[in-house]
Amino acid sequence: MNQDQPPGPSPASSALPPPYGPPLSLDDAKRVMAAAELEAARAGWPMVIAIVDSTGHLAMLHRLDQAQYGSILIAQRKAETALDFRRSTKVFEEAVAAGGLGLRLLGTGNLLPLDGGLPLMVDGAVVGAIGASGMQSWQDAQVALAGANALG
Repeated sequence: MNQDQPPGPSPASSALPPPYGPPLSLDDAKRVMAAAELEAARAGWPMVIAIVDSTGHLAMLHRLDQAQYGSILIAQRKAETALDFRRSTKVFEEAVAAGGLGLRLLGTGNLLPLDGGLPLMVDGAVVGAIGASGMQSWQDAQVALAGANALG
């Protein structure tokens, strides 16, 4: 073993998260929102959908008819978590579900470990994030993914 390297995975095998990019434009946020709303409407799911830009500021928030009020903050927190950590919130949900060291995530105040939040990517950079809430986590994730896919 090379004495200059700490034990564990080599630096080459440790993938860095994608970089932050410029803030999501309003036109792109509208396109993401429209695709997410279409998916929710197609399934008949009352949802709240939040979109933040890469600076962490709320770009759009829509509460669809009959979506529960409690989902407003949850959708925003899912989007913020996906942005802050540059990964899907499902990663955190799975870590908590696995128990053990994953339970330490519950002690942090800056993440929501529920599926339904995704970073929004353009040219390999995080330009924002989407969070959806109102149904089961896997349904929220399906709506968020439809929105994220609208950026191509």
